[in-house]
Amino acid sequence: MQALDGTDARILLAMIDDPRQTVVALAQSLGLSRNTVQARMAVLEKKHAFLSFDHRVNPVALGYPLTAFISVHVQQQKLAQLATSLAAIPEVVEAHGLSGRADLLVRVVSTGAEDLFRINGKILACDGVERTETSLAMNELVPFRMGPLLEQGPQARG
Repeated sequence: MQALDGTDARILLAMIDDPRQTVVALAQSLGLSRNTVQARMAVLEKKHAFLSFDHRVNPVALGYPLTAFISVHVQQQKLAQLATSLAAIPEVVEAHGLSGRADLLVRVVSTGAEDLFRINGKILACDGVERTETSLAMNELVPFRMGPLLEQGPQARG
């Protein structure tokens, strides 16, 4: 993907500050024409610069106050099938393939310790899972963010 320019970064930063503002309000606040902002946003969307709305929904508001990270050790030849099985567990909110000791890092949300035990059992029951190690998220120290990268600008990447 091609790097964003300064105008794109300004648009994205303004959207981070107020994601519900209209294109007209965004254009006015940035001193750009509505057409420029709309065209830029269309290109950003084509470049997949926007994540899904899911990232803005707090699981606590849905009744899932406990977050855990589960390191999963798997049989490599069953990885594709395992990804499908994990996606079928609603409490699995994301999973990443890793290098290192564990093969996958799975982020789950639960209603509490007993529910986490149930979810871990579902993961262990998936074909291809050898073992898991669970770590509770005690506190979110740095929430998901993109602002600092956008503020740093393209000159810092080179």
